[in-house]
Amino acid sequence: MLPRVADSLSFLYLDMVRVVQDDTGVCAQIQVAHDRTDLVYLPAAALSCLLLGPGVSITTPALSTLARHGTSVVCTGAGGVRAYAGILPDSLTTHWLEQQVTAWADPARRLEIARRMYGMRFDATELPETVTLEQLRGMEGQRMKALYKILAQQHGIGRFRRAYHPDQWQAQDPVNLALSAANTCLYGIVHAALLALGLSPALGFVHAGTQHAFVYDIADLYKAETTLPLAFALHQSANPEQEARRRFREDLRLLRLLPRIVHDLQALLTPAHADADPDGEDRSERRDVDMVHLWDPKAGTLPAGINYASGGM
Repeated sequence: MLPRVADSLSFLYLDMVRVVQDDTGVCAQIQVAHDRTDLVYLPAAALSCLLLGPGVSITTPALSTLARHGTSVVCTGAGGVRAYAGILPDSLTTHWLEQQVTAWADPARRLEIARRMYGMRFDATELPETVTLEQLRGMEGQRMKALYKILAQQHGIGRFRRAYHPDQWQAQDPVNLALSAANTCLYGIVHAALLALGLSPALGFVHAGTQHAFVYDIADLYKAETTLPLAFALHQSANPEQEARRRFREDLRLLRLLPRIVHDLQALLTPAHADADPDGEDRSERRDVDMVHLWDPKAGTLPAGINYASGGM
């Protein structure tokens, strides 16, 4: 069994190194002096995702070894806050992708997950059974306006209104500039987590119509405690975009956001009634993954490696 994505060694971030394969394993070459290069061996068999930041080069043999061990490789920006491309191994299980597609295609389950997202964001566990997605969006808008008002009062800002105008970028106030920059960093982290699990960033439950719909859905769960307070704290910054990216990277060391995102994704895509066994154990944390199975329209999933031909054939 391969290590789980939620394990402590799930994600490893590298920058300014050369990743190669030698006789022992995959290692990172670090140039520390003109005539000296240090080697740091990577625990390829215990990694679910390798994040390659700026200044990283990697050889084909090293990529092949990572693929054999089922390690996803994601090209990111500094600190892992952007996601540009991802290489997924053939051995990556489709379990979570199947859960996502099944829930997305079922209107009832799609609404259920949207409700659970709202509850995670605002601690609103008691929602009316008849609430619609349009009503949820209205409630979300009201909560966000109230949060903007509270943060503006805390930082002595007058009236604040969220605005995003790419065509008039420099005309925006420092809070909006910092918030847009920090949100972009958050989107990159969420995108990397989705790729590591083999999920589709395009199949969102609240957002739709873009290749990053699910990225926006998940990122919204963390904005109130990450990017929003950071952006308002930079309301007097002369360079809010640069400071937002730098401080966000520094805060990630304390937030441990990547493992949390993975855990929340698995919890959301697991049906509410199947989250825990009667003995209280979280089923998503200990599920045995069947590497290959067969699908049947009547019986559902069937074990592979069995000859289902009738006796007369």
